[in-house]
Amino acid sequence: SRPSPFYVMDEVEAALDDVNLHRFLALIQEFRQEAQLLIVSHQKRTMEAGDSLLGVTMQPGGSSRVIVERVSAQSA
Repeated sequence: SRPSPFYVMDEVEAALDDVNLHRFLALIQEFRQEAQLLIVSHQKRTMEAGDSLLGVTMQPGGSSRVIVERVSAQSA
């Protein structure tokens, strides 16, 4: 069977300790070879493992603003 080409995860690593966060990030590295991942996270180490960071901020008047930042290979 073929794995899913796209995964969405919402703070799945929020309660992990350092050892298990390291394991999770290693698993993410494996998955990203064959799939795209969208991970909602507040963990700095998880964000550093990504290719891009997306942020959404609320603007005056209630509209949203999306900010995209590429993560350099040096910071990951």
